[in-house]
Amino acid sequence: MREAAFVKQNKDKWVTFENALNGQGQLEPDELSSLYIEITDHLSYAKTFYEGSNTQFYLNSLASKAHQKIYKTKRESKNRIVSFWKTEFPLMFFQHRKELLIAFLVFTFFTIVGAFSSANEGDFVRSILGDGYVNMTLENIENNDPMAVYKQQGEFNMFLGITINNIKVAVFAFAFGIFLGVGTLFIMLRNGIMLGSFQYFFYDKGLLWESVRTIWIHGTIEISVIIIAGCAGLVLANGILFPGTYSRLESFKRGVKNGLKIMVSTIPFFIIAGFLEGFVTRHTEMPDWLAILIILSSLSLIVFYYIIYPYQLNKKPLYANS
Repeated sequence: MREAAFVKQNKDKWVTFENALNGQGQLEPDELSSLYIEITDHLSYAKTFYEGSNTQFYLNSLASKAHQKIYKTKRESKNRIVSFWKTEFPLMFFQHRKELLIAFLVFTFFTIVGAFSSANEGDFVRSILGDGYVNMTLENIENNDPMAVYKQQGEFNMFLGITINNIKVAVFAFAFGIFLGVGTLFIMLRNGIMLGSFQYFFYDKGLLWESVRTIWIHGTIEISVIIIAGCAGLVLANGILFPGTYSRLESFKRGVKNGLKIMVSTIPFFIIAGFLEGFVTRHTEMPDWLAILIILSSLSLIVFYYIIYPYQLNKKPLYANS
């Protein structure tokens, strides 16, 4: 796109944003935060295609001014790690809530498909979970310890193995976004069907509550973050499929960058899930109230950081001084 056409297409947005920063106009917080994202996108585009131009200098000045109003304290600007977790990532992730919703809906749909198929086809559970796992669990049920599988390994070895395996699944969910999102959706399909089959298996044996109170101690975070990794894969796919005003290569790079940020955000949560599975889930004798407390606390943590907090942060006016 020629520079003059680029300026003509976006000039009104830039002027509106600049006026808001200068206190000369009022915008809804959602609209203002969306404009900020667009300005930084336009700056990146100008650096790529109009390097050294007046357009680049203007957008750089505008973005810098907005940045100073968002990152208000020197301590925050100096601490890159704190800044990433506290503001940079949540602000960015809010723009990808549609991809998160799609990943969640696909996973949920195929979880239901897995449960429905297990209920209507006798061998479906074995075909999904494998004869070895099913036979072992049936034996554990006969021994009055249906969750014994979580006690077979030592705490640390189980924690390490589970954490690495979960991160591997998440990396596949992200990386397979390169196949226009089909690969990511397949990972969501596969894991959703496994979960649905797994839960129906215990329901069929009259052990639904026993399985829920035990498995979801670690599964709440584990499953949630796999869905978030699916969101990262769809962000990558969108960068390829919908370049907008960018070249396809530039859009792809941005999709990879944002997807990687989402993946980085999941690592601590996978460590927490691995810790819970390795050290806590095995204590099947714990009272129901404690298991419920852990499950609800885990769910609250995920919902707050990935849904509520980004929404709250994006509701704050960029021009606020305090």
